Amino acid sequence: MDARTLDERFALGGEQALADAIELYGQPLLRYCHHILCDYHEAQDAVQTTFIKAYDNRSRFRTGTSLSAWLYRLAYTTCIDMLRRRKFQLLTPPPAAADPDYIGDNLRRALQALSPEQRALVFGRVIEQRSFDALAVIYGKPAATLRKRYERARKKLAQALEGTPAERRRKQPYESNTR
Repeated sequence: MDARTLDERFALGGEQALADAIELYGQPLLRYCHHILCDYHEAQDAVQTTFIKAYDNRSRFRTGTSLSAWLYRLAYTTCIDMLRRRKFQLLTPPPAAADPDYIGDNLRRALQALSPEQRALVFGRVIEQRSFDALAVIYGKPAATLRKRYERARKKLAQALEGTPAERRRKQPYESNTR
């Protein structure tokens, strides 16, 4: 099923429309949430919660709008809520560092230097290659504002990556063995 047909059916549809939405948007939303939360298992929970919210509130979805943008907005607010709850869980240990995911330690540390909004913006722009106009629909902010925030986030991420061992090795001049 294509996205346009699903957009039209989702508000009216039942479980089959939800299943089609999960099939079409499940993996992209998982990557999106993973880059915001920096924890694969929490990202899985966030995606599941997002689809539950979407199904429960499907009557609020307006036909003619983008289901993708609506789901990404739900996912974003779900991730932010999870991060807020994480701050208040002082007595529980932090999530395990050895997740079976695809974000390396250097990138994870650098991404954690960004705010959740900055991580989401960088992910949407770089990984998903969304235009600033598409991101404006998701975040409900002007494209020019998001463009400026993206540039700031990109610079901050570059600075955070400069401190990693891999980046320091790249900056060192070539040393030859001249013995």
